[in-house]
Amino acid sequence: MMHAAHRKFCKSLGGAALLLAASLAHSYAHAAEIAKRVVRARIAGIDVIAYPTAIKDVVTVMGSLPAGDVFATDNIALATLAGTMLDRGTLKLDKFAIAKQLDGVGARLAFSVGEQTVTVQARSLKADLPMLLKVMADELRHPAFSADEFAKAKIEIEGSLRQRAESTEYRAAEAFSRAAFPAGHPNRPSSLDEWRSAVGKAALPDVVEFHRRHYGPSHMVLVLVGDLDIPKIQAEIRKDFGGWAGGVPYRLAAEPAVSGAPLDQLVSIAGKTSVTVLAGQTTGLRYRDPDSLPLRMGVAILGSGFTSRLLGTVRDKEGLTYHIGATVADDTFNDGVWRIDASFAPALLDKGLASLQRELRAWWQDGVSADEVKARKTDMIGGFQVSLSTTGGMAGMLLRTVERGYPLTWIDEYPKTVDALSAEQVNGAIRRYVDPGKLLIVKAGSVNADAAKPP
Repeated sequence: MMHAAHRKFCKSLGGAALLLAASLAHSYAHAAEIAKRVVRARIAGIDVIAYPTAIKDVVTVMGSLPAGDVFATDNIALATLAGTMLDRGTLKLDKFAIAKQLDGVGARLAFSVGEQTVTVQARSLKADLPMLLKVMADELRHPAFSADEFAKAKIEIEGSLRQRAESTEYRAAEAFSRAAFPAGHPNRPSSLDEWRSAVGKAALPDVVEFHRRHYGPSHMVLVLVGDLDIPKIQAEIRKDFGGWAGGVPYRLAAEPAVSGAPLDQLVSIAGKTSVTVLAGQTTGLRYRDPDSLPLRMGVAILGSGFTSRLLGTVRDKEGLTYHIGATVADDTFNDGVWRIDASFAPALLDKGLASLQRELRAWWQDGVSADEVKARKTDMIGGFQVSLSTTGGMAGMLLRTVERGYPLTWIDEYPKTVDALSAEQVNGAIRRYVDPGKLLIVKAGSVNADAAKPP
């Protein structure tokens, strides 16, 4: 969730927009050859993407492989437990020896587990990159799976589940996604009760077997950006990852989720001073589908940033909330959702919902204007260009581009594709993929059930 910038910054937008447009034109002219500068190769079974930049001495590494929670079909906790064990020691080095190596040179290496992927994020000086890659390979390939560390990992995850149970944001998101996506769809999360049971039942041999079956190079992507000696890096990866085998493809839905009847759901959590609200529905679209970009622009006009309609009315004009926004989400690998997320004081919930739905209906019925589309193009292209200005931002964009199923030339083409959008295309996508009459509304927090009924 993101809080919008303060309204006072709007005063400087006129001149800033002109400067931004000129800056974007200049930066795009120099950035339009990104794909040509990439050195991409299949090394030790891994899709290795290297992008050299002018920055000196620093290298950022990002990567992913399909070993997330959706693959843990026997016990939903196995993927998270396997990923949690990666940095707790290997067959060669315990976690303290690894930490000493990394901390001694200021290097960073971390793993995280999502629905589809295990993601690695790392950073080091150029001189220390061989050591970083060696540690990364050792942790991915040969985790120690210590019984003591496994017991600690289970306790930590159980603690995290207790925290999630008290989070209105998490509980609303869980209920929304479980209502939006049918059983068997990769985007449908397990419930907290299912997670608690799974963690309690998880056994170390099952985690070891999950790692054996799902970790491997065949669908792994590794991106390196910065001061790169590419032949040396490729040799190091070949040496460190050579002989590793296996891996599984991403899990794809048999068919897109379809929005059903309207649904209003309350998740009661005692002792909360605000109510988190999610309202939206499935789109049936993946990020790479042709209608995805115009729909994203339309939803952004509705609820992204301090110039959006929802923020301008529900927060700034009517003073009903500090946070409200709209986004398209969960569509990297499978069809996703569009949704509005907001937070209201319990006493303002009814008024907030009424305002939210009024603005939604007006946006859907009347459409967006050509001026709104023009302004949003500047925002989207500008944000995109800014995201490529750091080694981390560039590495993340290269990785996401591959995960979304695009060729790397998509990065060069994106600003032109956005600039070519018309208000007619955006309004067409809004009408095709949004139906205010089939709205899924989830409220999580401390609220009287009778008072929580939609207006």
